Order: sequence, then structure tokens, then C-alpha cells
Amino acid sequence: MTLVSISGGAGFLGLHLARRVLSDGGAVRTLDVAPLDDVELERGVEEVRGDIRSEQDVRTLVSGADVVVHAAAALPIQSSREAIRSVNVEGTANLLAAALGAGVRRVVLISSTAVYGVPERHPIHETDPLVGVGWYGESKIEAELLAGEFGRRGLDVVIIRPKTFIGPERLGVFEILFDWIREGRRIPILGDGGNLYQLLAVEDLVDAVARSFTAPVGGEALNVGAGVFATVRDDLQALIDHAGSGSRLWPVPVKPAELSLRALELARLSPLAEWHYKTAHKDSFVSIEKAQELLDWEPLLSNAETLCATYDWYLEHLDAMRGAGTTHRVPWNQQALGLLKRVS
Repeated sequence: MTLVSISGGAGFLGLHLARRVLSDGGAVRTLDVAPLDDVELERGVEEVRGDIRSEQDVRTLVSGADVVVHAAAALPIQSSREAIRSVNVEGTANLLAAALGAGVRRVVLISSTAVYGVPERHPIHETDPLVGVGWYGESKIEAELLAGEFGRRGLDVVIIRPKTFIGPERLGVFEILFDWIREGRRIPILGDGGNLYQLLAVEDLVDAVARSFTAPVGGEALNVGAGVFATVRDDLQALIDHAGSGSRLWPVPVKPAELSLRALELARLSPLAEWHYKTAHKDSFVSIEKAQELLDWEPLLSNAETLCATYDWYLEHLDAMRGAGTTHRVPWNQQALGLLKRVS
């Protein structure tokens, strides 16, 4: 039986991936500072409570594993560069060293398309320059460089660069959008919303990751994103129509909005990071041809389908929402955006 160990196993991606591995007949071990908080998974998963920055904890995670998926990450909402770097860079180095020492057959590093920054040319290919936006993007580039170093030392590492992925159990910044649509508020968009913006269904990401366990992709970096997507305006309008909401899209001038959001971010009064507002009004889509070819993979859900399905899950679980936090599985504190909501 194949043992797949997952760092960040209690996170949004970790939960979905664990379910897929178990359904495929594999065994799962997870590492996270948070509990799985899922009764069904707890019955079938070997759960290690610990920190990716602890050498002992990662040695426990990787011991005897065939495949290690490194999904643990500090998100852009974290309060400092040091907090993000300690997890995304130092934690990655810790895990890769442990995996090399344990003789793990393959490591799958979950990176991000944030490594490309805000390019002017689209679609973005895996060979395009890596220019991170903000602390999060910078940290993901450093993590990829570490993967390359350990690859030269003999560790088989595959890098997956997903677009922003959503689906059931995804809250975070999307909970803010869903909350406003549910209440029929105006939805501010930077610019006119005519930019193409690719998302990704979590089930399509999980399928790509699972295929990477055995595909001939050692040492490769692979973009994954939705195959069908429209403009921000069209995809958000499709969600509003699906919700039967009275919300209307509210175009906001880009420059004043960027300056305001930057000031709020620096004052720690907004959940939106530089990565969010510097890319929201620009085209952002990657070529997925390499993943399609090498993984024999095909994304099944469009942006609009995924947004609508996630919104439906949000409504069904609204009464069980936990307090605000800094992961994708809980709502984020709207902070100053809550004031804007009241007048929207």
C-alpha cells in the first residue's frame, strides 16, 4: 500500500487530497499544527500534530513514506515577512532534508502562480521569469529554489504551481465575497472587470497532484488551472445570477484603490495582501498544456461552475462557520472592508 504523507494535512487542500488518496486505496499520514477536525478522516488517517519547522515532527511525517506532498504554507494574510518565510522557506528546507534522508521516492511541492508576479504576457508558461509579488510570492520562489538544490542532491521533486483554487470548505478571502453577495451588497471590482482571471477547482488540483505521484515528471514544474474561464466581470455576474442576489458589480478606479488598500495593509486593517490587489485587475492565466500532456490530466470545472458550487456549500454550512482566522478553512476578519460593506 502506498503511503502518502501530507504536510498541512488539516488545510483546505490537505483534506481533499487525503480523501482522494484513501479512496484510491492508499494510506495517509498528515502533519499540521491544527487538528483535522473531520470525523471520517480521523478514522482513516495517521494524524501527527506538529510544526513543519520542527526536525523531529517532519522526520515522523516522512518516515516510511513513498510520496510526500508539501502543502503546508503561511498565507499572504500573515502579519510579517518573517512569519511567512519561516514556514514557506525554512519549513520547506526542513522537510526536503528529512525526505532526502528518509529515501522518499518523490516529493510534490505545492507552489503557486504567485511566483510569476504580474507578467504582461499571457498565457504564462513554466519557463517564464519568476518575479514574486509581496512576501508570499518571494517565499514561494525561495522554496522552489530549495527544491532545485535538493533535486541536484538526488531528491525527486515535482513542483505544482496552481492558480487560486476553490471548492467546498474554502473560505478565507472568498467568504468575504460570498457574504457580500448573500446580503445583496455592491461588489467592488478594480477597473472594469474586463480582465481574464483563471481560477481552479480543488478537485481538479487534487487530480493533478495524485497523477504526479507516478507520472514521469521528476524535476519538472507544472502549471495547473481551469481550462474554461471568462473575465472577472462575467464570472462574478454568473455567480450573482446563480445566487439570485441583488448585488451589482461596482467598478472602482484602480490607482486610488491600490493606494488605499496598500495603506490599510500596512496598518494591518485589511485582510487583502499586495498579491490580491496588484493582480485583481490584470489578466492572469497560465498555460496548462505541459500538465495536460505529462500528467494526462484535464480540468473538468470552469471558473463559474466552481464559484457557484463553492457558494452553495457556503450557504449550506453558514450556521457552522467558525471564528475568523488566517487559513483558507475559516473566514477572514473583514476589518476595514467591513466598513465599506455597510455603505455598499
